[in-house]
Amino acid sequence: MWGMQKTRYADCNGSEASEETEIVVNIGGVKQVLYGDVLNRYPDTRLTELVDCSLKSAEEISSLCDDYDPDTGEFYFDRDPEAFKCIIELYYYGEIHMKRGICPICFMKEMEFWKIDSDFLDECCKCHLKEVEDELAEIAEKVRTILVDREGDPSAGGWQRFQMCLWRLMEKPESSLPAHIIAIVSFIFILVSSVVMCVGTIPDLQVEDSEGNLTEHPTLEVIETVCIGWFTIEYLLRLISSPNKIKFVLAFMNIIDFMAIMPFFVVLILTSFGAGVMELANVQQAVQALRIMRIARIFKLARHSSGLQTLTSALKSSFKELGLLLMYMGVGVFLFSALGYTMEQNHPDTLFTSIPQSFWWAVITMTTVGYGDVYPKTTLGRCNAAISFLCGVIAIALPIHPIINNFVMFYNKQQVLETAAKHEIELMALRTGDGELKAAPGAHKHVCGAGVWDNTMRSCHSDTYIPLLKDPRTCHYNRGQSCWSNSTF
Repeated sequence: MWGMQKTRYADCNGSEASEETEIVVNIGGVKQVLYGDVLNRYPDTRLTELVDCSLKSAEEISSLCDDYDPDTGEFYFDRDPEAFKCIIELYYYGEIHMKRGICPICFMKEMEFWKIDSDFLDECCKCHLKEVEDELAEIAEKVRTILVDREGDPSAGGWQRFQMCLWRLMEKPESSLPAHIIAIVSFIFILVSSVVMCVGTIPDLQVEDSEGNLTEHPTLEVIETVCIGWFTIEYLLRLISSPNKIKFVLAFMNIIDFMAIMPFFVVLILTSFGAGVMELANVQQAVQALRIMRIARIFKLARHSSGLQTLTSALKSSFKELGLLLMYMGVGVFLFSALGYTMEQNHPDTLFTSIPQSFWWAVITMTTVGYGDVYPKTTLGRCNAAISFLCGVIAIALPIHPIINNFVMFYNKQQVLETAAKHEIELMALRTGDGELKAAPGAHKHVCGAGVWDNTMRSCHSDTYIPLLKDPRTCHYNRGQSCWSNSTF
């Protein structure tokens, strides 16, 4: 049994609590005595409706609670007693703080049952609730994606089914064995083309053309052509099967794919115009620039590496820390380069000819690189270099820890979301096999369709599920059952 001290039931004006209107409630087997003058502070809540139950009929009383004992005047509620401890605080403190260990989604259902608006939640609890809702929405999206990849859309036509099948084959390596093989082959082609690009610059492996200029070995050119052919076919197939062509073309990774194959065809077109065009200086410079653009194909590895994708997402979420790092370094470079120039300009053999030229020295000193091509020769200049070195170490070290934390948090979150999504799929498969999903017609259809989890979230139909939808079948479930705790996310 638990209870609250009677001093907490005192009136706000300091008078003793009125015992004329006592309300006895039983919350999940835990009995509690409340007082009418306290409950009337929030007249629109369910507990306030219990104050005048002596004037209501049996049907009206039964609509307010799960059971009622007219002999003892006790109201029974099959709700969570731990959550009710937080709910009752509203009537004494004017706000609700959600305690640790209580599922935020379940707690919101409790507040909805007691007819309490979410505005009474403390701000920290609202932020926690928003984070959990976003995570559940991501799980919902992952589940929908997995189901669509496995089963497809049954309402799609012949061409749409072929397009979807081709899309899964080229974009979803985990969807089937052929898709996994294609992903491995594509990964090998990326590595081979990158190695060929590097090896082709070795002078010993180059050959002379008719004019005596060094060019790539013919064997390497053949390998390069084969790789470009594979990249081109892969890009076109993905473009054809893409459900949204504009979004596909504008995606960052697809722009990288296009930049990886475009230089080859531009050089091929320029070469087809003849030697006269290729002899132009501007054309030669353009060709050289296009050849350099081939290094963009190394970024294609990010498509097949979840680690690189996680790193990219972590850096995106660390723009603020990276901005602070650049700001610290920028201020330091400007300050110490100006001081270095001022202290070194009177030396006869000075290497600091101007402040902009001193920027290079400040950058390599603050980043602890120290090439040694520019260095101070006076005593004050060396003291300035030592201070700039120490400030550079501190400036670089300060933002690094938040960036690392963002990466670890993002990586762990991705692992949890993927595990949770797979768990949802397994539970749905078990329920389908046991026939328990028949009680919820159309549930599987909603998951597979475009309107997955209309409220942005949907729970699994397990013994520990969280009822997120406005389903009348979930209005009264056993509050003694466990639910996902905060440590799950």
